[in-house]
Amino acid sequence: MSVASLRRAARESVAGLPREFWWLWTSTLVNRLGAFVATFMTLYLTVDRGYSASFAGLVVALHGLGGVVSSLGAGVMTDRLGRRPTLLAAQASTAFSVALLGFMEHPAAIAAVALLVGMTSNASRPAVQAMMADIVRPEDRVRAFALNYWAINLGFAVSATVAGFVAEYSYLAGFLGEAALTLVCAVLVYAKLPESRPEQTAAEQAAAEPEIGLGTVLRDGPFMGVVGLSFLISLIFTQGSFGLPLAMGTGGFSAADYGMVAAVNGVLIVLLQLPVTRFIEKGDPQKLLVASALLAGYGFGLTAFAGSVWSLGLTVCVWTLAEIVNSPTQMGLVARLSPLHGRGRYQGMYTMSWAVASLVAPLMAGFMIDRWGAGWLWASVAVLGTVAALGYWLLMRKLAYSEPGSVVSASAPAPAVRPAPAVAEA
Repeated sequence: MSVASLRRAARESVAGLPREFWWLWTSTLVNRLGAFVATFMTLYLTVDRGYSASFAGLVVALHGLGGVVSSLGAGVMTDRLGRRPTLLAAQASTAFSVALLGFMEHPAAIAAVALLVGMTSNASRPAVQAMMADIVRPEDRVRAFALNYWAINLGFAVSATVAGFVAEYSYLAGFLGEAALTLVCAVLVYAKLPESRPEQTAAEQAAAEPEIGLGTVLRDGPFMGVVGLSFLISLIFTQGSFGLPLAMGTGGFSAADYGMVAAVNGVLIVLLQLPVTRFIEKGDPQKLLVASALLAGYGFGLTAFAGSVWSLGLTVCVWTLAEIVNSPTQMGLVARLSPLHGRGRYQGMYTMSWAVASLVAPLMAGFMIDRWGAGWLWASVAVLGTVAALGYWLLMRKLAYSEPGSVVSASAPAPAVRPAPAVAEA
């Protein structure tokens, strides 16, 4: 491909998106440049502090539990208070709690503050995703989600490499660095992002459109099917930030080794996310989701046979391709299935699937590695990938596609805004 073709592809990838999206994108990038706790918590606890894999699993699971607790609450806040106030509160409190975690000494204090960090850091996700759905046209959402995911991983690629060497010097410096950059994100949100929550029109108010509650979300069968499959996929991908560093730490690798291996994931997404997204935008979501689930499961499964940094890097290449395909495809599906005035709650439920996976994955990995060794963990992950692929195949058979990138129920055409049952809840 010529340089001119690459430039044209790059222009087409970023063209037509609103200014507010780019400020949100910038906030995401800055935030991920400081992502230290989620990446190095396991090595901090096992290598630097000398705790067992099981204790490390418990602490990271508490971090995930915090996310479970905050996901639905943040979703309700996003709908009721607005996207911008929720983002401000979440990012400012995250900065405080991450800095506090770096100074904790007692195991119980570490566990308690890790729970707090999980609650605060996860609270911003429903607001970010709802705001993106608000400000981006439906036909551009897959591309917008891909660009945002690209920013996440650009930041991760830089931070994983740099923070690996920072951790060799001082873990406290890593905690304080993340706190500072998260505070910068809060300032960006306050200064540059207007509120995007849709207001009900006079016609909608006159029609007395019922409020969308959490029970409404739970009764939405197709959406909850996506949430369940998202949990399985998240359980697989979360092993990249817990199972992989734990297995590498017990195998004698250093924090810098893990940082380099983890950076492969971010670098590949930075290089491939945009061109791959251009290829998959008009593809069959069923095939894309099934293929990505299989690649994820067996990509991690191959870790059982990797014994060096370079071979571990190769396995990361396999499951990274799955991540590149799965993330924008699934997030576009979630946005399409979310009704206009219930996006916060729907995105909160979707975010909770990742949070629950962050709770379960460390316990799963810590238990298996302590009892039976890392090989059992990677075999189990391969099975999970197979189950998720089957689930996507069965679910997507029940959905029809009115146009590339949009999904409607196979039983009836989808209206512009999906109606909700007449139930008002929290």
